[in-house]
Amino acid sequence: MKLWLLEQDAVSGYDTYDSAVVCAETWEQARDMHPSGKVWGQEAPSWWDWTDTWAKPEDVTCTEIGEALPGLETGVVCTSFNAG
Repeated sequence: MKLWLLEQDAVSGYDTYDSAVVCAETWEQARDMHPSGKVWGQEAPSWWDWTDTWAKPEDVTCTEIGEALPGLETGVVCTSFNAG
């Protein structure tokens, strides 16, 4: 399992996420995660609901930053949220 830094600048302003660290096997799996814990195509009811706070997966930069500790499950580790 790897740790990935997700960053986006397509959606900005108050009440939006600008980045997150997630644990996932592949960059594709990581890129499809929303910082709230939802997964693109599985839990997001529509593009509008998803992109109100975060970018579509194709607009997310995904950088491998390290190996996860044994036992860390797939999901969000931490986020950066711009509260308004």
